[in-house]
Amino acid sequence: MWMTLTACALGLAAGVRHAFEPDHLAAVSTLVTGARPGRAALRFAAAWGAGHGAVLLAVGGLLFALRAEMPSRVADGLELLVAFMLVVLGVRGIRRARAEPLSHEPAIEPPAPAASVTALPFLVGTLHGLAGSGGLTAVVAAEQPSLARGLLTMGLYGIGAAVGMVALAGVATLPLRRQKATGARVLAVLGTLASGVSVVVGLAWGAPVLHRMLGWA
Repeated sequence: MWMTLTACALGLAAGVRHAFEPDHLAAVSTLVTGARPGRAALRFAAAWGAGHGAVLLAVGGLLFALRAEMPSRVADGLELLVAFMLVVLGVRGIRRARAEPLSHEPAIEPPAPAASVTALPFLVGTLHGLAGSGGLTAVVAAEQPSLARGLLTMGLYGIGAAVGMVALAGVATLPLRRQKATGARVLAVLGTLASGVSVVVGLAWGAPVLHRMLGWA
């Protein structure tokens, strides 16, 4: 029992730490700075966590149940897709930030349907989950002998990542909730910075993967 509780705690803690990896931070920060501070930003982060955790559990659980490994070429292809996604998100965020009016008066916009608001971060989370499922399965398979405990560890890992990302989004956007006259300008600057970081991280993330896939010496 004690070993099971310890494994659960470690899985949850590892998931929280996983949320702070560079590619995750770059993608979600770009999405969150494009949302209104407050509940919208938290919904973005939660949607990322839901997509990330669901795919980790589904794909990782299947690999674990079959005692199979994800082919290295497939894993590299998914990593390259994540890198491309980071660059696209960054370019999209920069264009959006530059197009935002910097009026001191906040624009009044009708609320968008919840499904349309969370669709993009959910998709980003699923891609991150796909790219990470192979490595997570290998670690869990080495540590957990049974399918039930393996799935439990993966599930808690996904929950931990979601909790970490929501907490980060809440803390990061807390100062912006108090912005009044300069809110639009601050959001535009932060959006540009976060998007620029996303582009840089995407290029740095994808370069070694592309190098490896092409077999360059």
